[in-house]
Amino acid sequence: MQTLINTVTDPGTVVVILTAIAAFATVASLIMPYFAADRFDARMKYVSSERDRLRAERVAAMADEQRHARLRKEPKSFMKQVVENLKLSKALETDTTRDRLKMAGFRGQAPVVAFLFFRAALPFAGFAVAFVYLFFVNGFGLPPIAKIGVSIGGAYLGFYFPDIFISNLIQRRQKSIRSVFPDSLDLLLICVQAGMSVEAAMNKVAGEIGTRSIELAEEFSLTTAELSYLPERRLAYENLGKRTGLPAVRAVGTSLIQAERYGTAVSEALRVLAQESRDMRMSEAEKKAAALPPMLTVPMIVFFLPVLFVVILGPAGIQVAQNFGG
Repeated sequence: MQTLINTVTDPGTVVVILTAIAAFATVASLIMPYFAADRFDARMKYVSSERDRLRAERVAAMADEQRHARLRKEPKSFMKQVVENLKLSKALETDTTRDRLKMAGFRGQAPVVAFLFFRAALPFAGFAVAFVYLFFVNGFGLPPIAKIGVSIGGAYLGFYFPDIFISNLIQRRQKSIRSVFPDSLDLLLICVQAGMSVEAAMNKVAGEIGTRSIELAEEFSLTTAELSYLPERRLAYENLGKRTGLPAVRAVGTSLIQAERYGTAVSEALRVLAQESRDMRMSEAEKKAAALPPMLTVPMIVFFLPVLFVVILGPAGIQVAQNFGG
């Protein structure tokens, strides 16, 4: 055992181990990008299938209106049966549920059914897990009434866990869109000034910015699809703002609606909005930079000042100890 400790603490052995770790990290950083999946191509394939599905649904709905017949229903899954039998749509679904799911990147009826199912099931699961753990595994010395209260807290947490999960996805998605949106407006402005239509310009921009923000490329592609089949172009621009939930995107949609309604120049509106978005992004960066000094105060006090005192007072302390020891 002593030999092993001496070997591990030997400076030469430590240097060899650190060198091996650094070499492995370097090789891994060079090789891993080649094994990473191409998320952009996969998401673009999904958007293409989503566009075809939206067009097919629109054609089917028009045919249904003409022949006054109902479309054939799809087979019900387990979650859908539970949601319909318990009528969870009326009990748990709010006016903003579908909009929030769209903002998180979930579309269609299946995500709504899954959201309602988990929101109804997770409270019971949270209560059961907390109850079994506290009463049969480790009670932490709590009285029974306290254990039941903690179990109820687990049920409460399970009820709001789907909302927390969706909120985190929305924030992550909005952050990705917000970081690239000013540059995408510049590209959209260049395409429009070159003589391209808004649909072609959005489709072109979606292909260019996909490597930086798959979410924004997906939204532009879906807007292009909606512009091709919706009865009013205004609805496509409004849906773009609802799906992203960002004021800057809503402003772009409103400007495009006004430009088409009143015949104003689209390029001028895009130029102004691009500058405003860039200024907004710069102001957010300045706010984060201004918040750094207060955030660094505590780490500096806890970690830097003790080391500084040791470096300054350490030699004097050693000298004093040697003088008194001699």
